[in-house]
Amino acid sequence: MSETHDVLIVGGGLVGASLAIALDRLGLRVGLVEATPGGVMPAVFDQRNLSFAGATVNALTALGVMAKLRTPAGAIRRIHVSRQGDFGRTVLDAADYGRQAFGQVVVARDFGEALEARLCELRGLTRYRPARFIALGDASPESRSLRIADESGEHELSARLLVAADGTRSAMRDALGIQAGEHDYLQTLFVARMRAAQAPDGTAYERFGAHGPTALLPRGDRHFGVVHGVAREQADAVAAEGEVAWLQRIQEAFGWRVGRFLATGERSAYPIVKVVAERVVDARAVVLGNAAQTLHPIGAQGFNLGLRDALTLAELVEQAEDPGAAAVLDAYAERRREDRRRTLEFSDSLARITGNASPLLRPLRSLGLMAADNSQALQSMLVGGAMGFRGEVPALCREIAP
Repeated sequence: MSETHDVLIVGGGLVGASLAIALDRLGLRVGLVEATPGGVMPAVFDQRNLSFAGATVNALTALGVMAKLRTPAGAIRRIHVSRQGDFGRTVLDAADYGRQAFGQVVVARDFGEALEARLCELRGLTRYRPARFIALGDASPESRSLRIADESGEHELSARLLVAADGTRSAMRDALGIQAGEHDYLQTLFVARMRAAQAPDGTAYERFGAHGPTALLPRGDRHFGVVHGVAREQADAVAAEGEVAWLQRIQEAFGWRVGRFLATGERSAYPIVKVVAERVVDARAVVLGNAAQTLHPIGAQGFNLGLRDALTLAELVEQAEDPGAAAVLDAYAERRREDRRRTLEFSDSLARITGNASPLLRPLRSLGLMAADNSQALQSMLVGGAMGFRGEVPALCREIAP
């Protein structure tokens, strides 16, 4: 097998699949290398709760993905931020900004099924699955090649533009010789669906503590999506807790704003490590999504940032005769610089400041929460970032979802 593509995407997760859908309307020969076979959801499409910023909802609606969701999304109409042991809090209300919601909460598996339904409708897409990237091949001024392995053996593919969307531990990024810096937050996040005495009312809660955040996201099924951070050395003990102890843990960390927690679903655990690629382009190659930057999930910025990577690339490819030309890649790197920098700084600063148990920081944090709750200018800045409007926003993100 020897195939040539205009764009070849390695990685069929959230961002890789979204990019394939965004490119479909351009009439290009697009290839998608996926690790999982047909009929099997990638591991990333689990029971995690994805918080889609308003810009993300706009884009996925325009791409026909949101209409494929089988279960209703949960609207985020308010954002409530506080820290255990500190006074003050910040509350943002979408109605104050003339909006119905800041974004929506979608279960990762539901989103994966919606993406798969859209991928099956694409006519210009060639899917290689199950297949894995082995190595980069020869390069020429017009294209780059790579080798993949599938059930029938090894094969070579080439493309005018290669896209590495193969996740945090990206083999493509390593093969391109792109270094990545890491910071281990020494935290593990537990994710679960939980039912409380009060059903979700559209409020997303972010409650910070000494060892990490506890977030409650309003799902569309009258349950909350709970994200709870603990110190890494406590992770095994927390994973072993029974349901009663786990419910009590969340009650103590979060408080009683939604009443008593009554029941929980299965828990999943994820160690949190920030990984940031030192650059996002190479000769006829782009690194995006988690392969370019894996963030602390505090503030729910990761997928939203990765989708803006993908949509910016699709927008530039649409305007170019050669999708892998140096001018296209230089423009991509420049356009993504501000959004990437500001989002990384926001996520990292929030994780470090809110997780620092020093009593010296307590009055500063409290004053900061009070200032944010009383400053229209500061709130507007926070809202713009939370909704995904940083830097030069892709056109699809700016469209208003119905």
